[in-house]
Amino acid sequence: MSQFILRPNGPLWQTLFWASLGPILAMSLSISAAAQDGRFADHGAIDAELAAFTGAPVGTPGGARHPVDRRLRLTACPQQLDLTWHGRRADMIRVECNAGSSWRIFVPVNTGAGNARSGVPEQAPVSVVERGQIISLIIEGRGFSIAQQGEALEDGAIGAWIRIRPEGNREALRARIVTPGRAVIPIS
Repeated sequence: MSQFILRPNGPLWQTLFWASLGPILAMSLSISAAAQDGRFADHGAIDAELAAFTGAPVGTPGGARHPVDRRLRLTACPQQLDLTWHGRRADMIRVECNAGSSWRIFVPVNTGAGNARSGVPEQAPVSVVERGQIISLIIEGRGFSIAQQGEALEDGAIGAWIRIRPEGNREALRARIVTPGRAVIPIS
């Protein structure tokens, strides 16, 4: 009875080593070629689209909390990026490229709340909605959301509850501002 022993310096070991190394080398070469050809997404352009989507610059209340992580190697998107609010509290933005080798990232939104753990003092709330401004009014419940335009009847910062008059209605409702130009009435 002969036993099969795999030795690090045997011919079978060398064959297995080189056979497994081939795909790894090919993948690393294709990634470096993509980087040299400029086939990766421009993170600055993604940050600019996030600022345009939220209506606030990166790092400010209502804008993205931080710039997109520069370590991400996202393939360049040949079409317009798809940006949508994500999460029950709309505290994230989903950024998607649906063409070619599609990808999706989630970017947290700066809600304006201070960070008591870090020792950073809270700043005075910045008004992101002005009286008379037309904003999106969203009623959210379990498994549904209804959106309508409305007029803000008072100024408010992110997280503040303000009065809003829905389009075509004389009665004012109270809603919480979640981002610039967007207020939510949660229904539990």
